[in-house]
Amino acid sequence: MTKRMGGARRKTRYKFQKSAKDKGKMSLVKYFQSFKEGDKVVLLSEPSVHNGMYHRRFHGKSGIISGSRGACYFVKIKDGGKEKELIIHPVHLKRM
Repeated sequence: MTKRMGGARRKTRYKFQKSAKDKGKMSLVKYFQSFKEGDKVVLLSEPSVHNGMYHRRFHGKSGIISGSRGACYFVKIKDGGKEKELIIHPVHLKRM
């Protein structure tokens, strides 16, 4: 058997990094923001919050809110030729 290399945040040293002006406490407004079905959003990660984070290949993609589960939202995105549905915490979403 071979060993699995790395985890979910492998090769994300610069991709998920905050800029110098954004470091510090996170806004609670961003943490508790709400969306409705059909809203367009962009996937931009908040590196200080690990729960509800998507895979690094989806960083910067845009999608549409299609539902909710607990505190998180279902987001439909196009990945190549396929449509995928991700479960993402609202802190990692930005309204378009």
